[in-house]
Amino acid sequence: MKRILFVCYGNICRSPMAEFVMKDLVCKAGLEDKIYIESAATSTEEIGNEVYPPARRKLAEHGISCKGKTARQMTRGDYDRFDLIVGMEGWNLRNMERICGGDPEDKIHLLMDYTDRPGEVADPWYTGNFDATWRDVAEGCEGLLQWIRQDDVLLDIER
Repeated sequence: MKRILFVCYGNICRSPMAEFVMKDLVCKAGLEDKIYIESAATSTEEIGNEVYPPARRKLAEHGISCKGKTARQMTRGDYDRFDLIVGMEGWNLRNMERICGGDPEDKIHLLMDYTDRPGEVADPWYTGNFDATWRDVAEGCEGLLQWIRQDDVLLDIER
């Protein structure tokens, strides 16, 4: 089983949205026995808090539940536990590399790098625009799953 960790600053908006969107996509693709997915924060500010209500509502609008998810902080040990660690913005990447002591195995990437428009996932914390965040997260997760399936990068998928 391959393991993916999504990371943002607080683990209450973008990274849990990515976690649950990706879980939904993976389930619909019949790959839930091949891919394990979690999310975490680079900061300690929201540890133990549930997914931010507007993010929860946006997921629910698309029939996706995040019930039971609470924020946790990424640890150095996550670098060994996960095959791919996906951040939402450049600042996350810098903090992820700091927490992990670098990225010698090239596991740390940006979610939007799996799309035709690389960059950062819109941060709804400051804008309140969860629609923009949804679009970025959905596009990024779809691109990531396509990358995994197309190149068998993380999976040994029998064709």
